[in-house]
Amino acid sequence: MGWLRDWKRKRVLEKHAVDAALWESVAATLPFLAGLTEDQVTRLKQIAVLFLAEKELTPLAGMTLEDRDRLSIAMQACLPVLELGLDWYDGWVGILVYPDDFRVKKEEMDEDGVLHEWEDELAGESWEGGPVVLSWDAVGEAGSVAEGGANVVIHEFAHKLDMRNGAADGVPPLHSGMNAATWRTALGTAYEGFCDAVDREKDTWLDPYAAENPAEFFAVASEAFFEAPGEFKRRYEDLYAQFALFYKQDPAARLAQ
Repeated sequence: MGWLRDWKRKRVLEKHAVDAALWESVAATLPFLAGLTEDQVTRLKQIAVLFLAEKELTPLAGMTLEDRDRLSIAMQACLPVLELGLDWYDGWVGILVYPDDFRVKKEEMDEDGVLHEWEDELAGESWEGGPVVLSWDAVGEAGSVAEGGANVVIHEFAHKLDMRNGAADGVPPLHSGMNAATWRTALGTAYEGFCDAVDREKDTWLDPYAAENPAEFFAVASEAFFEAPGEFKRRYEDLYAQFALFYKQDPAARLAQ
């Protein structure tokens, strides 16, 4: 039914367009979009329009989302799939937005078969086959990764890409011509070195949360790939090369212009 989706998307683009002033206003708050070519900006606008038409952004806990708020989320979410296509986000619809960090119940079975339950406070969460959940307060940190902040939108949508071939494990579906062993070696080497630095309580450039597991490392590294690519490339050259092949983008070259 790909033809039907293409027809619907064509109709959406014919009927809807992003207000130029609104786009420029929101883009000014997202400095990592700098350096996009005119063609890339045009395609990002189109993908963002389709994203807002196909996904359901639901504000919770009494908050509201203005047009610029929805557009900001869409622009950040669509940047990673600018060269991949919006179909990489198919199979789910909902995006839930809380005003602040939210609490979720967690449970884990240990090696002895004992079930542990606790509550965790999160800024974002992605469910396999389900929605993305975001804290609007955390969304406001966009553009701060180079200064030790986070980009929760790119983080959670990187998880969604990772989940396209099953549970998140740091290895998304790789393109034809990419080598899974090369990816795993680059990611594993960077991850192990990072975990060692965290264990030795050394200051780390990436958020220490990246040491949780390879999936979180992939998501945190994706934040840096798009927001602080020059430093990411300097520190993790082999992994940067793999990310550039996967995302089909070279933000370090783009932002260096």
